[in-house]
Amino acid sequence: MEITFSLDEIDKAAKQVLSAPIKSVVLFHAGMGVGKTTLIKAIVRQLGVKEMTSSPTFSLVNEYETESGDILYHFDLYRLNTEEEAYDMGIDEYFYSGNLCLIEWPEKTPNLIPLDHTSITLKELPDGRRQLVLN
Repeated sequence: MEITFSLDEIDKAAKQVLSAPIKSVVLFHAGMGVGKTTLIKAIVRQLGVKEMTSSPTFSLVNEYETESGDILYHFDLYRLNTEEEAYDMGIDEYFYSGNLCLIEWPEKTPNLIPLDHTSITLKELPDGRRQLVLN
């Protein structure tokens, strides 16, 4: 699936992502400042999370409860120095919990990512819109 959207259309894009057959582990690939966190916030909103969402840059993971009572995890692995740090925090338990895991900077833990996952790649286009490719 490929979607092109402006930031004003991000909630619509999030709905489209959630309507696609996605796995419980979703990887977000993009450069710094392209909109990974913004898209994840929109996805979390679409799932009915009422609490304030933010990037887990310093905590590495935020846990949210959806409107239907499901738990989801938002990871920002940017600050990791080694895969061992992720393993020590129990990241594999999150990944194999069956709960939705939305992961920014998954390239920091390539050997820990489950084989069964969905990838989203975001690019900023010259006109400021974003191109999303879901695999």
